[in-house]
Amino acid sequence: MSEKALNQNTIFGTWAGRAKRATAVIVLAVFCLPWSPTVHAAATQEDIRVVIFADLGSKYKATTPAVTLKSSGGLSVGQNSGGSFQAWTRLSDSTARFSVDSYRVKVLEGNEAAAIKAAQVLQKTNDKPTVFIGSKNGSSIYQVYAGIYASEQAAQAAVQRISTATGAQAEVTGNKHWSTGNYGSEQEANLVRTTIAAAGFDAFTVVQSRGQYAVWIGEESNDSKLSALKTELESQQPQLTLSKVNATQTGLIVRQEAGVTTGSQVMTHYVLSGSDNSKVIVNGGNDGIQVVERSQRTYRGDMEIGMTSGQLALVNEVPLEQYLYSVVGAEVYSSWPGEALKAQAVAARSYALAQGNRFQIGNVVDGTLSQAYNGKGSEHANVSEAVDATAGEVIKSGGKVVEAVFSSNAGGVTADASEVWNSGGEAFASVDSSGDISAQKGAQEWYHVLLSSGKTGYIREDNVKELEGVTEAGLDKVTVTAENTNVRPIPQIQSNVTAVAKVQPGEEMIVLEKVPQSGDYAWVRGPFTAAQLVKSLQGKVTGTVPSSIDHLDVTKRGPSGRVLEVEANGSPLKVKYPDMYRSAMGGLPSTLFDIASTGSYTVLGADGATTHVNGAQGTTILSASGSSTSGGNGVIVMNEDRHARVIDKTQSFIFTGKGNGHGLGLSQWGANGLADQGYDYKKILQHYYKNVDIVKD
Repeated sequence: MSEKALNQNTIFGTWAGRAKRATAVIVLAVFCLPWSPTVHAAATQEDIRVVIFADLGSKYKATTPAVTLKSSGGLSVGQNSGGSFQAWTRLSDSTARFSVDSYRVKVLEGNEAAAIKAAQVLQKTNDKPTVFIGSKNGSSIYQVYAGIYASEQAAQAAVQRISTATGAQAEVTGNKHWSTGNYGSEQEANLVRTTIAAAGFDAFTVVQSRGQYAVWIGEESNDSKLSALKTELESQQPQLTLSKVNATQTGLIVRQEAGVTTGSQVMTHYVLSGSDNSKVIVNGGNDGIQVVERSQRTYRGDMEIGMTSGQLALVNEVPLEQYLYSVVGAEVYSSWPGEALKAQAVAARSYALAQGNRFQIGNVVDGTLSQAYNGKGSEHANVSEAVDATAGEVIKSGGKVVEAVFSSNAGGVTADASEVWNSGGEAFASVDSSGDISAQKGAQEWYHVLLSSGKTGYIREDNVKELEGVTEAGLDKVTVTAENTNVRPIPQIQSNVTAVAKVQPGEEMIVLEKVPQSGDYAWVRGPFTAAQLVKSLQGKVTGTVPSSIDHLDVTKRGPSGRVLEVEANGSPLKVKYPDMYRSAMGGLPSTLFDIASTGSYTVLGADGATTHVNGAQGTTILSASGSSTSGGNGVIVMNEDRHARVIDKTQSFIFTGKGNGHGLGLSQWGANGLADQGYDYKKILQHYYKNVDIVKD
């Protein structure tokens, strides 16, 4: 399991734990649950089921009211029967929309202008609109809906806010219908539907199977409304023979969607009816299927449309080896040595096969809660070659496939299982990972400087000119080479983070230290104010969150040096498992970190006693010229190793560390380093996973 893909552009954010960085990343509202590094019986399937959209409660939640699927070769919709795909219908167009027959809010129906106006208002809210075009009373009408909602109550709650926003008399619709019977062709069903719609009723053509169609009337949210509709139908359309549609009946209600802007292309919209067991397959042939709502990614294999908890579920069923083409290409760089790519392929295959049906309707999810999976866009010939070269090979322990978790960079030493999720296993132990430093190759160093204003920050070395002479404490002085040079809060360029200051050539700055660029191997985060940390701790510690933080200390470490316990104001901040300190502390890349305070320091007395001193209160300094009190902002303190830092009057906390990710199992950057040293993929894997065999399953 790799790390969650999270926002890497904010200081007080969370950071991805994978070797390969994407230009844009997606924030997922999911978190790793406590994990036990056990082994599982290998799956025998040739295909893997990847959940893209679904509401699976605490396990995974990524929802959308509808999906837009595209394929240059056209789309076929149907079901699998007897091991083969049976098409119900084939679209003449290459694009179609899909949703599920659940609760919605019908906002209004009328002309195009009124519909577009209401839709554009809702587009700015959480109640996203859909505009259908149809006919009633012999005229074209536009119908605006909002939702999907999981229950009638949730939809009813949305009615008030939607009516307020749009000024329309909104009402709840649902998945209860009357059927007029079955028909042998779509044309026959359409004729019946047109007659009913001409009388002013909502009527829909429904595809029920290959060559079988129906006409359904109404979209009621409860049985009372459904009964009232029947009374009205029997009065106005006595020739109809009505039967109540079974709530578990799988069908595709065919509608036409007009879009939310004037002149939008009209496309076919299929609404899947039935229960959580209802599903249809969308096949795009060899051209793959693009999912517009998933960053317009194109995927191999088929797409399964279903529903869970009243919401749309989208699952990509794809051959395992083709899935790995994308996963390995997303997790590591295609330019890496072939042996590193092979190691990643075997680890990813093992992890996938060990999952079983972990996500109920699928084996894995498409984000890095499982493994990064971005479809065909992540594929590369080098990666495919590595996957093919190791086809079927897995990591086994005791005859069973190991759940081969991995992370981006172990910071020079991998984690012991007890340092991550409180769980152990024979395949996982802390080992040297010196190859991780390969992540620093080509990166520039940065100067950590103190400005005359008392502020501190970082300037990249290519913008710095060293000056002659040193301070009384022996610290170097520098200036910059260009006007308006940014002083950064951490040693990394962040386009959306405000600079600490801008400095000009000739301005002197004191050098506190020279550090590597913040990245996968070494990093700096902060400064975080006490208030920011208190907010971040909410919901992540098991005990009481302190109202303020005066000092923050690491008090326990594990075998690799990773943090096992942190104290705030002398009291432990307890978490469910050690790796959770990353999110608790504002989203740190790893738990291999140290903490420094900007507003206090610790004095070691002659008797061995320690005292915490606040920058605001100052302390007495004895020098050759007598005693004086330190003044707060801009005071430099230095330890016995001559490491300098600045103390000011405001209390903030800076985290410095190594590694990116949980650190358990294979380190992707470490594998790259070992491959550069001549290790083959099996030796790489057996270095990171203990007591294992690499076998073809």
